[in-house]
Amino acid sequence: MSRLGVRQFLKYAARYAKVSSYFRSPGDGRVRPQIPAVVFLRVLLAARLLREVSFLGAEELVKSPARRTMGVRITFGDDALEYFTERLSVDRLREATVGVVRKAKRNKAFQDSRWIGLAFDGSGVGRSQDKRCEGCRPVRNKKKEIIGYHHKMVMVSVVGTGLSLPMDAEPYGPGDSEYAAGQRLLLRSVKNLGVRFADYAVVDGEFATAPFLHAAGDARLKVVARLKENLPELHEAAQRRFASKPPDRKFRDDRDWVEIWDADDFDPWETLRWGTVRVIRYRQHKPDDSVVEAYWLTDWSKSEAGSQAVYHMAKSRWEIENQGFNDGKNRYGLEHICHHHPNSLLINWLIIALTLTLERLYRNRYLHRGNHTALEAVTLVRLLWMSLGKPIDSS
Repeated sequence: MSRLGVRQFLKYAARYAKVSSYFRSPGDGRVRPQIPAVVFLRVLLAARLLREVSFLGAEELVKSPARRTMGVRITFGDDALEYFTERLSVDRLREATVGVVRKAKRNKAFQDSRWIGLAFDGSGVGRSQDKRCEGCRPVRNKKKEIIGYHHKMVMVSVVGTGLSLPMDAEPYGPGDSEYAAGQRLLLRSVKNLGVRFADYAVVDGEFATAPFLHAAGDARLKVVARLKENLPELHEAAQRRFASKPPDRKFRDDRDWVEIWDADDFDPWETLRWGTVRVIRYRQHKPDDSVVEAYWLTDWSKSEAGSQAVYHMAKSRWEIENQGFNDGKNRYGLEHICHHHPNSLLINWLIIALTLTLERLYRNRYLHRGNHTALEAVTLVRLLWMSLGKPIDSS
């Protein structure tokens, strides 16, 4: 722990064969590169790890004495990063992140979890005042007036294991949709991870459509999906059924009391090829007397997963909100546009996903070995910053 630093983190990252291979051959599309690609990649990973959200911040790091601590000897400007990310292969970066996640499973990082989930969710990222590219979508206020632009993407993250690991992202622009992008991401994720990697997909109500549920089933994934008013007949039938009966189960979830209603004989809607639909309703009673209520549908049978298990799978969807998008936007720069170019934008988002995944494995598994206590994320960042040089005496 005494040798903890950015260079040690980068060495840890390179221990993953896919990351090491990626550093050697990342799919660099530059014609006559003067600076090796590995230098840019080390700086991009280090900058995101240190929560520097801009290419200008990365430039300041490499032009400071900190570059030696990062194992970088060459200086360059933010324009070099722009040129590099415009021409870098997206597929090779995705392969590297998937390789880290697969190796984490082989290394028993999820051994305490009975089920592994994949959460899919969409959000707006990369805001700008003006429309700069075809991927820009308008942001409107309550009066439907355009107040800016942003980009949209769907993210996938490993959830339900105690480690939330963002893995991939699929952008979508005008004429495309969250639902269509989600299907593309689902199929690519299962293809890259393998059909036996995960047990279930958990999604919000926008994905509770027959094509998406069928695609998940074809990929051998069970589905846990939020049931909302977009399926009015099923939603109303579940409300009527559960309103007239006591809960099937009660249990404590940390400081909360949870009541669950569970029935597996609801009729599927016309286009859904399931024989029946299982619906659970939970009411989560908080210590402050507030109540959270939600309905979820699934194709897990009761013999495969009990009510409490399905409840925890449903709750795992919030991991992609809190530890995916919220962390990514508030701490790692998902909202910031480093360079307004389609490939550069996507490379930046995928670098953030790779950094988050490596940081969580490094902090919660590697540094937590033996009798070392688990570090909070903010504590690790402070220690990493302090490792870049001697603290300044301001007295």
